[in-house]
Amino acid sequence: MLLENKNVVVYGAGGAIGSAVARAFAQEGARVFLTGRTPDVMETAAKEITAAGGAAETAVVDAADEKAVADHLAAVVADAGTLDVSFNAIGISPRGLQGIPFTDLPIENFLHPITTYTRAHFVTAKSAARHMIAQRSGVIMMNTPEPARLPLPLVGGMSVGWAAMEGLSRALSAEWAQHGVRTICLRTTGIPETPTIHTVFGLHADALGTTKDQLLEMEGAMTHRKRLTALDELAQAAVLLASDRASAMTGTVANLTGGLVVD
Repeated sequence: MLLENKNVVVYGAGGAIGSAVARAFAQEGARVFLTGRTPDVMETAAKEITAAGGAAETAVVDAADEKAVADHLAAVVADAGTLDVSFNAIGISPRGLQGIPFTDLPIENFLHPITTYTRAHFVTAKSAARHMIAQRSGVIMMNTPEPARLPLPLVGGMSVGWAAMEGLSRALSAEWAQHGVRTICLRTTGIPETPTIHTVFGLHADALGTTKDQLLEMEGAMTHRKRLTALDELAQAAVLLASDRASAMTGTVANLTGGLVVD
């Protein structure tokens, strides 16, 4: 197992991405600590993990609340002994933020994803690094969609926020990799299995006078392999990059866009 005896905290674990990554980590032997703001959905994910023979625990934690994050991680390390991986998969509703031309987008709506994403990712990374630097090992991970790199219309401040996340990941690596802490960002296309992407494409379809399905088909056709990133592909890549087999990888963006973005 690639993550045997590893202790992993997942933020936004009640969402489609967070729960899928948590399940994949547990399948590879990790003890998974699921956090988020909605206990019911996290409990469902935890029960699925334990039913499959994995180890999972849940806690209500707001990833943007520095004290809550720090207190939770202190409790995790006191119980488990180490903090080996921190994966932040939080998301925000795209309504009022996407599908709106910049000329019509209120400044508050433009700034909301930028400040929300950068704050939450800095808070969770900073809190995790304090433990990881002390033990001289650990991996800090995040996920961005392709507008972080590929300019697309009607995405509002979301693309700027995602680009800031990738820049943050690189900056953290420059400071922490010398202490054994790796930072990895996984960049995907929109993932069709997630409810959020259907909301997003619905907003864009309404603005462009087309249908959600047509937009999904169009984006898939833009990739080299003619299909969008699958949820399991992201989860399995996260397992590999969190493992010691990827020990030389840090300060980088793993490109899982299937050729939609070419590095």
